[in-house]
Amino acid sequence: MAKVLDVVTGQVTPYLDVVKDKINSLCAGLEPWQVVVYTCGGTLVFVTVKNILFNEEQTLKNRTKSSFFRYLKMIPIVKRKIAEEKNKMLSDMEASFHKSVDGYQKALPATGLKMEEVEKQLLLYKNLASPKNLSKNISSDSYCQTDLKSVPTYGLFAWSNPLHPDVFPDVRKMEAEVVRMCCTMFNGDEQTCGTMTSGGTESILLACLTYRNIARDNGVNFPEMIVPVTVHASFDKAASYFRMKITHIPLDKVTGKVDIKAMRRAINKNTCMLVGSAPGFPHGIIDDIEEIAALGKKYNIPVHVDSCLGGFLVPFMEKAGYPIPTVDFRLPGVTSISADTHKYGFAPKGSSVILYRNPDFRQKQFFVQPEWPGGIYATSTTGGSRAGAIIAACWATMMHIGLDGYVESTRKIIKTARYIAKGLREIEGMVVYGEPLMSVVGMGSDRFNIFRLADILTSRGYNLNALQYPDSLHLCCTLVHTKEGVADKFLSDVRNSVEEILQDPQDHAIGGMGAIYGMAQSIPDKKMVGELAGCYLEAMYSTNKE
Repeated sequence: MAKVLDVVTGQVTPYLDVVKDKINSLCAGLEPWQVVVYTCGGTLVFVTVKNILFNEEQTLKNRTKSSFFRYLKMIPIVKRKIAEEKNKMLSDMEASFHKSVDGYQKALPATGLKMEEVEKQLLLYKNLASPKNLSKNISSDSYCQTDLKSVPTYGLFAWSNPLHPDVFPDVRKMEAEVVRMCCTMFNGDEQTCGTMTSGGTESILLACLTYRNIARDNGVNFPEMIVPVTVHASFDKAASYFRMKITHIPLDKVTGKVDIKAMRRAINKNTCMLVGSAPGFPHGIIDDIEEIAALGKKYNIPVHVDSCLGGFLVPFMEKAGYPIPTVDFRLPGVTSISADTHKYGFAPKGSSVILYRNPDFRQKQFFVQPEWPGGIYATSTTGGSRAGAIIAACWATMMHIGLDGYVESTRKIIKTARYIAKGLREIEGMVVYGEPLMSVVGMGSDRFNIFRLADILTSRGYNLNALQYPDSLHLCCTLVHTKEGVADKFLSDVRNSVEEILQDPQDHAIGGMGAIYGMAQSIPDKKMVGELAGCYLEAMYSTNKE
């Protein structure tokens, strides 16, 4: 071995001497500080170029643009101007949150309040939510119309914790039953399984984590999910949290469904999951789950159906007289489904389910640390301790409403949503996107800026969801909208507002969410948009009212 090394060294040394002489000649006449500066500068340029060219998380175009704006924002005058705008926006948002609040409790009371006083204070806080915020005009924020106040569900289980099933067998049993009832709803067999979660975002995060873990076990270092461009933003959050690549597939321009051919072309050796929405949040369109499931089956790729929004409508549509394409476990390629019990399941906020085709998938979302000095730590979901009372309230809601109740609520909601969609199409200048089969109706205009309509409707007490790409609005119908006269009143207000706009369809000053979305779309650096949105989140926690 020593002789071999001597031979190799003898052959390489002349070349090393040439390189050394070349470097010395380049540095001739330079002072030591110049050598250091040029070396550091060259290294910085090299690393920057390397990061731009060889980064799996973004396209080359996005990496180049991101790097450009990152260095641009380092310029002192630009940095100062951005800080001024952010501080102004933060101040404005804090003021908007503070306007209906007299003051804040910033420290514990010296002496604890009696329960009568606590209840009095709670009523004052409750009244901060003005009646109009919970009126018939709101979209998608208030689903529950079930009165369970007479059942002391929460109080009975307020201190229970499913982290300790041996101590709290009651909530363990209720959680297992909620999951099993949901598996049955989605036509699962005895192998289907799942867990409850704190909401749709956690359900989606856990599905993505599961498939990332499976991919890594199979040797994929940077797993990739392939999703419709309209898929819920929680998938982007999962990609950020779990270091996954997310590829957004465009829609069919006519149907508004994900382009299956484009999804097929995007599949590669790193693909760990395919996703379809049933329905999608923006426009209420159901992706072609049958075709996506067939792709998954063909290429042996897990398929997740995001039914967080419509999860407690989908299983009852056919029984309610409104059949839809199959989107559940009857499709062999579907391996998981997320559904929110706290939306059309009418359970209190803070509950959802993630369902899997079999326990082998669910096992991959579990976390176990067997070597912790505190004992073996094992959790089925993101949280450790969880609120058993939320599980109990969800169970009580589902048991109270029952199959007949959900079928009837589905019938009312779908009938109303389709009535509204038909009415909107009859209004000059209005466009309804695709064929919404469920509760969400996405609307836009080919004649005027749709955010002008949003401004007028907001002034009349409505609160619709603003969307972008394209600029649009949507109404998410709930039981509130099924009450007599509500749908007709909405259509009448839209019709009158549009007639007013069409008298002068050119753009005018637009306020509210329209102004925010307009500004966001005009800023080429989307990280800056994210920073400005962060001001909104910061303002939520402000207690410094002047």
